[in-house]
Amino acid sequence: MADYEARGELISKQLLEKIPAIRHVLSKDVEAAFAGDPSVSNRDEIVFCFPGLEAVTIYRIAHELVRLKVPFIPRMMSEWAHKQTGIDIHPGARIGEYFFIDHGTGVVIGETCSIGNHVKIYQGVTLGALSFATDANGDLVRGTKRHPTIEDHVVIYANATILGGNTTVGHHS
Repeated sequence: MADYEARGELISKQLLEKIPAIRHVLSKDVEAAFAGDPSVSNRDEIVFCFPGLEAVTIYRIAHELVRLKVPFIPRMMSEWAHKQTGIDIHPGARIGEYFFIDHGTGVVIGETCSIGNHVKIYQGVTLGALSFATDANGDLVRGTKRHPTIEDHVVIYANATILGGNTTVGHHS
């Protein structure tokens, strides 16, 4: 029989050990927002008012839980963030440092999406799957790259839709 209490305690300790690193990368996300939005008068405004930072904060914690193989909770967190902010980031996506979602409503970032450093996206952006592969029985094939790769120093403007696991948006685009 599995010792769920011991596993929960271990995972809790592992997550707590990650908090300084999560906080560090979130401070870089705040800097990206400050550098990328001339309407902002100070960093506190970003921390307390920007739905993009709220969604990214929840994503970064949920992503660590995915890496720790925690079931359900990361997805529950991301769905709660989606409900609160209108920003849907799958906790399995990989997102680099200095990430900024400006405005944010309607943003969708799929599970196998890979986003580099210094990326800024606007409202209505979808980084999604083009289609879903099926096996001989017609069942979905899981565990394959279905979402695009966004390299470093990319800006994706409002309402852009980028689909497919073989799609790459090159650096400095």
